[in-house]
Amino acid sequence: MRLMNNDQVNGNKKILVGACLAGRPCRYDGNMNCMLFQPGDPTVVLICPEVEGGLPVPREPAEILGGDGYDVLAGFAKVVTRQGKEVTKEYVKGAEKALDLCLKQGVTHAVLKSKSPSCGSGKVYDGTFSGTLKEGFGVTAALLAYNGIRVTDEHSTGNLS
Repeated sequence: MRLMNNDQVNGNKKILVGACLAGRPCRYDGNMNCMLFQPGDPTVVLICPEVEGGLPVPREPAEILGGDGYDVLAGFAKVVTRQGKEVTKEYVKGAEKALDLCLKQGVTHAVLKSKSPSCGSGKVYDGTFSGTLKEGFGVTAALLAYNGIRVTDEHSTGNLS
């Protein structure tokens, strides 16, 4: 697999990248995703909002119940684990840390993990833990997009420029 050439993706601007996309084993199940970004690249700022929000690795899978990330931020929806434990506070805290990092580092674009209740952009799981997707954004993706940061997932990185 070819690693992304970040200079081509974003014209030498800093981009926020989900740490799982750069080889860090921070997914809910303790695994990592395919390494799409080279760790140590000065144009890449890594974060796992779920870990930054205080959640462990591994952790129970979670989904947004009652809407999407925008609804969570507005207080109309919540993030729950498969066993029904509410983890909304941790997801919001991680999103806020991601936004703060973007503002401090001058990040204007983010590449985050698709379908995630934190990082998903365009589609997220529907809260039933059945594998069903719905239109929407994860909590971090919603907060970043609301604040003018262009958010995409690992399947659409060509749209960052």
